[in-house]
Amino acid sequence: MNPASKLWVDADACPGVVREILFRAAERTGVLLTLVANQPIRTPPSAHIRTLQVSAGFDVADNEIVRRVEAGDLVITSDVPLAAEVVEKGALALSPRGELFTPENVRARLNMRDFLDTMRASGVQSGGPPALTQADRQAFAAQLDRWLAKRA
Repeated sequence: MNPASKLWVDADACPGVVREILFRAAERTGVLLTLVANQPIRTPPSAHIRTLQVSAGFDVADNEIVRRVEAGDLVITSDVPLAAEVVEKGALALSPRGELFTPENVRARLNMRDFLDTMRASGVQSGGPPALTQADRQAFAAQLDRWLAKRA
């Protein structure tokens, strides 16, 4: 993997605890971390952390990430369609729950998401996702560490 690979964050919906893990990783490893959002995002002062504020609108942040991401980069997102697009460009995507989206699994996840979307549109109540657990945070940190180790 390219040592110049970067971390991108779909920051509008990224949990604060996950951002904190990312901030520490950027400082520890020197990887460039960019948080993309349509609102201001507070970050610690660092040469390795930057924010990119985009205009408000449906998928504006997602589209900017897709435009800028390169093969080997890692995108942090829970948005499965965004994950599918960045994987198509040769990057990887990681959900805040620690699920790594790869060329081998992203299409199946996208199909499941579309199926559940159709179910909700037809009136089936599915509720929202469960709260982020300690196990989710540990799974996220472990996957992030694996990616960081490969790029070193």
